[in-house]
Amino acid sequence: MENIEKKLDNLLKLQEIDSKIFELKQVRGALPDEIEDLEDELVGYNKRLEKFNDDIENKTKDIEDLKNKTSEAKKLIKKYKDQQMNVRNNREYDAISKEVESQELDTKIFVKKSAENEENIEEVKVKIKETKKLIKEKNEVLKSKKADLDVLSGESQDEEKKLDTLKKKASKKIESSLLLSYEKLVERQRNGLAVVKVKRGACGGCFNVVPPQRQAEIKEKKKIILCEYCGRILADVIVEVVEDKPKKRTKRKNTTRKKATAKK
Repeated sequence: MENIEKKLDNLLKLQEIDSKIFELKQVRGALPDEIEDLEDELVGYNKRLEKFNDDIENKTKDIEDLKNKTSEAKKLIKKYKDQQMNVRNNREYDAISKEVESQELDTKIFVKKSAENEENIEEVKVKIKETKKLIKEKNEVLKSKKADLDVLSGESQDEEKKLDTLKKKASKKIESSLLLSYEKLVERQRNGLAVVKVKRGACGGCFNVVPPQRQAEIKEKKKIILCEYCGRILADVIVEVVEDKPKKRTKRKNTTRKKATAKK
């Protein structure tokens, strides 16, 4: 069974590698996040575009259906008007007249709805044009940011590969459960620090004071101790060596000379 001191040393080595990787990624700044946001935006705009196109397709079908209904209504109107010429009494005439009026009203409704759909289609076409313009602009910005990121990534690519190789080797020396806990801690911390040392009596991650008794336990390295404030692993205590300052020489007063002057 590997002792705690060795485990802590291995964690510190892994943290050192991860910190270097973190620094390299920091050089890229917010570019990766900005690129991700732009890609998400473009997905949203393209879905909007699909929805607009579907809307136009549905409205076009509705217009076609309304035109067919209008055509059928006009045929019925003509049929009923022809029947009116051969009625035998006023009752039949009035009944057919009501059918004609009903079909004429339906025709007006169909024509009105068809016109409304055509207006809506024109409005949607304007929205499609605006969305396509936005997509084009966002794609240009995305292309530019990706180019910038490629330049920055290219500058540190070799070093990152070396660090990734070292990280894999360092990770193999740590048991899986402890490695999993470490990785979760790294994800939680904004600066990527999961394993720190106590410096000047404080946690090297959150800078809260670590009591002397706690520091003594950390130095012993008999168990893995977490910071009670931030949850980071406290792997060691840095003891500061205070150098003794040279004492200033005090000038001796020339009392002999003063006494001689007094006798005179």
